[in-house]
Amino acid sequence: MKKIEKKEDSSKDSLSFFKYLGPGLLVTVGFIDPGNWASNIAAGSGYGYHLLWMVTLSTFMLIVLQHNAAHLGIVTGLCLSEAASKYIHKTLKDIILFTAVTAAIATAMAEILGGAIALEMLFHIPIKIGSIIILCIVLFCEFTNAYKRIEKLIILFVSLIGFSFLFEICISDIHWHYAFIGWIKPEFPKHSMPVIMSVLGAVVMPHNLFLHSEIIQSRKWNLKEEAVIERQLKFEFKDTLFSMMIGWAINSAMILMAAATFYHPGDMKQINDLTTAGTMLSPLLGNIASIIFAVALLLAGISSSITAGMAGGTIFSGIFNEPYDISHKKTKYGVLITMLPAAFLILLIQSPFQGLIYSQMFLAIQLPITIFTQLYLTSSKKVMGKYANSTKLKILLFTIAIIVTFLNIALFITGF
Repeated sequence: MKKIEKKEDSSKDSLSFFKYLGPGLLVTVGFIDPGNWASNIAAGSGYGYHLLWMVTLSTFMLIVLQHNAAHLGIVTGLCLSEAASKYIHKTLKDIILFTAVTAAIATAMAEILGGAIALEMLFHIPIKIGSIIILCIVLFCEFTNAYKRIEKLIILFVSLIGFSFLFEICISDIHWHYAFIGWIKPEFPKHSMPVIMSVLGAVVMPHNLFLHSEIIQSRKWNLKEEAVIERQLKFEFKDTLFSMMIGWAINSAMILMAAATFYHPGDMKQINDLTTAGTMLSPLLGNIASIIFAVALLLAGISSSITAGMAGGTIFSGIFNEPYDISHKKTKYGVLITMLPAAFLILLIQSPFQGLIYSQMFLAIQLPITIFTQLYLTSSKKVMGKYANSTKLKILLFTIAIIVTFLNIALFITGF
């Protein structure tokens, strides 16, 4: 009887897990956004398999950090921004959240720019005009909640492109011996630090830490019953682990395909135009590869621009200790403060591809601030009660923060 009961409980747990699967996958869509594509293509085309290790390291960091951010949301019912406003001194909190908003702006710039590049590829619309079109579409979706109606379609289509990369590595001439070495052996080729940091920023995105701690609450997980909290924390970790591993695979596949298609040893000349990247899918999709790539890029740009706007709204409303609610003025202001400057910056950019790379690099520069803030909040018993970080987790989070800080220092010493 006990064995039967255990099997039934296990079956119920599996069904419950699939029911709660979602927040992690929404974050994972960020793995196939325009900025991410640009960073991975630059890494593979310019340095072959040598920078795969950063995808491995970044994904490990991401699993720990996203789970920790979601942990905060479940236990406290507060997003990272709200918790900072409530538990950190006002002046310091304002500085922290100001940098977080600028990171959201940098993210939004990359996403809008990616969508505009797609419009140029499909309809020959100039980048700057395309950016305004993407901005208008995104703001309409944000303020009318129209995005909810097409969200699943966008996630499905963009995910299919991500999985197309995974499928293509099975039929392409990948040097697996060098790939396996690349995944585990850190290397710093000459002039590679900006690309290394852009890969880091494209994977561990500061705005996603704020967003995950907010959207996790849409599942009503921050309940008061201890048994319920424990159960949901377990499901959340599985959701995060499952989703982030998919992200690792897709990121790796993009670099592998870029290396197989464009990399020439000794050349070190990386692709600097997304319009040529669609050729990577030619073995699978044939002559229409570039068109399908552009459509996916357009949908990815719109989708990720919307989540960047949501993150900006979350962070800004949190400054005033308010939750994200698009019907409230603070949230609307946050969305506008994120999206309008992002579109304006695109008007000043000379090289769209380099704009994508450097926007992701900026995210990596801001990242230590967000990580140390999160570490402080989730380690505090005043904030988390009995669910505060264990000593081992504190050490792990602190180590991650130090590694990211060290990489930033290396960027400023060797990258410019």
